[in-house]
Amino acid sequence: MTLAEQFSAYSRWRSDTIDAVLRLRNWLIRNDVSDAQADLRLQYLVERLRDDKLTIAFVAEFSRGKSELINAIFFSGYGNRILPSSAGRTTMCPTELLWPAGGKPELRLLPIESRVHPEPVSELKHAPERWTVVPLDAGSASGLQSALARVGEVNRVTQDEAVRLGFKIDAKGDEGLKPGHDGLVEIPKWRHAMIQFPHPLLEQGLVVVDTPGLNAIGAEPDLTLSLLPNAHAVLFILAADTGVTQSDMAVWRNYVGGDSRQKGRLVVLNKIDGLWDGLRDEAHINAEIDHQVASVAETLGITPDMIFPVSAQKGLVARVNKDVALLEKSRLPALERSLSEDLLPTKQELVRNNTLGETRDLIHQTDVLLHARLTGVREQLQELSDLRGKNQSVIEYMMKKIRAEKDEFEQGLQKYYAVRSVFSSLSNKLFAHLGLEALRDETRKTRDAMLDSSFSSGLRGAMKAFFASLRANLDKSTVEVTEISNMLDAMYRRFSVEHGLRLAAPEVFSTRRYEDELTRLERAFDRQFNTTLALVTTEKHILTQKFFETVAAQARRTFESAKHDVEQWLRAVMAPLEIQVREYQLQLKRRLESVKRIHQATDTLENRVDELKQSASSVMTLMQELSSLQDGIRQALSMDELDGGDGEKRAAA
Repeated sequence: MTLAEQFSAYSRWRSDTIDAVLRLRNWLIRNDVSDAQADLRLQYLVERLRDDKLTIAFVAEFSRGKSELINAIFFSGYGNRILPSSAGRTTMCPTELLWPAGGKPELRLLPIESRVHPEPVSELKHAPERWTVVPLDAGSASGLQSALARVGEVNRVTQDEAVRLGFKIDAKGDEGLKPGHDGLVEIPKWRHAMIQFPHPLLEQGLVVVDTPGLNAIGAEPDLTLSLLPNAHAVLFILAADTGVTQSDMAVWRNYVGGDSRQKGRLVVLNKIDGLWDGLRDEAHINAEIDHQVASVAETLGITPDMIFPVSAQKGLVARVNKDVALLEKSRLPALERSLSEDLLPTKQELVRNNTLGETRDLIHQTDVLLHARLTGVREQLQELSDLRGKNQSVIEYMMKKIRAEKDEFEQGLQKYYAVRSVFSSLSNKLFAHLGLEALRDETRKTRDAMLDSSFSSGLRGAMKAFFASLRANLDKSTVEVTEISNMLDAMYRRFSVEHGLRLAAPEVFSTRRYEDELTRLERAFDRQFNTTLALVTTEKHILTQKFFETVAAQARRTFESAKHDVEQWLRAVMAPLEIQVREYQLQLKRRLESVKRIHQATDTLENRVDELKQSASSVMTLMQELSSLQDGIRQALSMDELDGGDGEKRAAA
């Protein structure tokens, strides 16, 4: 199965999953066995599934064949190249190919001058007035080629202007942009490009990221701190005729291989067709390719199975001309198989486990509620059946007994309300540690400290203190989470023992993923900002601006995510207790009303017994329907279509 076919199957799987979750949500609402918190959780789950993206980033120095590889893998169906691909630099700025819901076919270009301001690209994406928009004719290959060629446009500016825009200057061109004979330097005209057109894979949630070369990558920290680390796969492209050059090594070390998550990081050794000289036989050519693969693996410190020798150009020609033999010789299918067999099942398993976790929790919560309701109905039925043939005094005794239970439960509720009050107080403290106000205060203090510092040691200390403060806030959050968990655990056990409610221990929330994200962010910061060269050669106000438009902005997104996830967790841990308390109160009220009506002779015993039998039957029907809905979700989440059942085995393991 090709990558395109695999991704289409993944898209169908995701659509079936959304349908199954929506059936559950509608059923809960229709049968009045849901609450606002549960509905919010399912709504958020559906939104995440609909917005689910798969990002594949292509990273390389210029002239390694990045754009040609993208054309060969994704856009050969147009019968021609879509992305510009020629000798020299064709991609001068980070370029995203995507299709947003409700979007228009267009090329959106962010002027390079926007780098003077502190906003990162991720925020400017929500400011359409800052972009230059070029309409696209999605049905015309030549029209697309002409419009997309604009991503390679450049400006020639003075060295001072280049530095003002955040570019490094180096007379040799090794560590920055090399000035021309006239003293001017060539910089990208655009800071970022977004290509929106309705390609089938893009419509299904694929996002392709095409990056510029080393000097342009390093000039855009938002790309290296956010876009690349969050990509599900990164393809690092080398040229077979040159192997690993010094600049290739810098890209690998700083932006690809330095990431601790090696899964989904592949090396493509492109342009193997340069070895097809017609003078050597196939065995000699393959031996030379194998030697080059082994050499690259040793240089990069990876295993040879992570390296895929291909000819993107011959693969594209083969696809356009439907030449099966040439396609196999290009070795492009082997790369696609690796992506389809590793990338998508891994991504699918993450989505599957998250969906299963959310729905399993809510289904269990509903099942417990229905069991409690059935138990209540059966207890009422037993009580009324026991009243057959009894006199009024026995019925009065039964009324007193139920009232006593009701009074005892309401006394227990006083402790519940007290816990709710403490819960609210602890939740507010937790939000204070994760909230944006605390982050803004720390950001302001760090900015002031950086601007006031006279030496590089002061700059380094201020930036390090920023990370230390964020970690301290996460540590305080962990303390609050533990206290909330312990308090709720005690309350759960109390109500289970004293009133027979079916309550499992509340799930514990972990801040580990946010701590890991801060660690990753600090490592990236150390590579790009916390170096002697950067601290000595970069003006203080420029370094400060770069730090806050990239590192601080990414930290803010991390804390926003943590705050949102904490809100979800707080709703989830309180919901089971709240629902069962309400249900228990309702059952006590119904029991008392039943006996009271019989005592007052406003209802006959047998009529009420029949009603309760019908109620019990209705509840059991709901339980069967809930079980069927759960089976439907499990069936929708089956991974057999993509990986032959291996996903189920992995999940079980």
